[in-house]
Amino acid sequence: MGLITLNDVSKSFGETEVIPPLDLEIRDGEFVVFVGPSGCGKSTLLRLIAGLEDVTSGRVEIDGVDVTDVPPARRRLAMVFQSYALYPHMSVRKNIAFPLRMAKMDKAEQNRRVESAARVLNLTEYLDRRPGQLSGGQRQRVAIGRAIVREPEAFLFDEPLSNLDAALRVNMRLEISELHQSLKTTMVYVTHDQVEAMTMADKIVVLEAGVIEQVGSPLELYHNPRNLFVASFIGSPKMNFLSGEEAGKHGAHTIGIRPEHIRISTNDGVWNGTVGVSEHLGADTFFHVRCEELGGTLTVRADGDNPLQYGDPVLLAPEVAKLHRFDADGLRIS
Repeated sequence: MGLITLNDVSKSFGETEVIPPLDLEIRDGEFVVFVGPSGCGKSTLLRLIAGLEDVTSGRVEIDGVDVTDVPPARRRLAMVFQSYALYPHMSVRKNIAFPLRMAKMDKAEQNRRVESAARVLNLTEYLDRRPGQLSGGQRQRVAIGRAIVREPEAFLFDEPLSNLDAALRVNMRLEISELHQSLKTTMVYVTHDQVEAMTMADKIVVLEAGVIEQVGSPLELYHNPRNLFVASFIGSPKMNFLSGEEAGKHGAHTIGIRPEHIRISTNDGVWNGTVGVSEHLGADTFFHVRCEELGGTLTVRADGDNPLQYGDPVLLAPEVAKLHRFDADGLRIS
């Protein structure tokens, strides 16, 4: 079991409240991602769950048991950090087995767990190597293996891919997602990268200044953001926003429209614009279109082979049914 419940949990450092009281339930077997900008409190919240930080008020429960005052080692949680923290003089086998040796586990059971974790992570052929002989992705897998052998109730990941290059990050995203499908164990994952959140999570928790702005599936947050912050944070490229007269036509203070919901052409549309910088990604092209009448630049997603060039005059046609409307407080208008 791996049900994690936060009841009215808060955290202050001295007089500074970094996480106001909040409630959150992470169901057994879920892959939950905490996402938000730097300094939003996501890593602090993870550390409160792990017991690495003391809560200022409230209660942390695991499987219905109050663990608020239980030390980290007894919470049956395994944490994987941004830093691999591997022992360079030890083999991969010994690095993975280290927490089991510290617990004085029977040697035969240690070997069983290490071999099992190595098979899951495709590390069997590397067990006798040292960390210095491995790639960054392989070292991160060793760090994950060290967590797996503890057979925890839940895994806690604190930005584990930040030290990897772009290609390795993509590969490791897939490997961690595959690991979740294989183990069916609760996973809580912290990242500032909303692409990681969208591609990996069953449920996303969006945080800003310690406050949970919205909780939901990736597609729920993408299609139905509850406020301007979530709308601007979730999605790549970001949602376009317009205010003033154009928003007023739709009964809103601000309207938002995603790049894929704007049609671009030379002969049909309601907004006049001029093509600026284009980003060609193969299957797609993102045009940054200057619209003087709207007072800004809109990003438009088009087919990769669209022939428009820098400086071309164009017309833009938004899909009105896909507009997002927000009031003066930044809250979604249903």
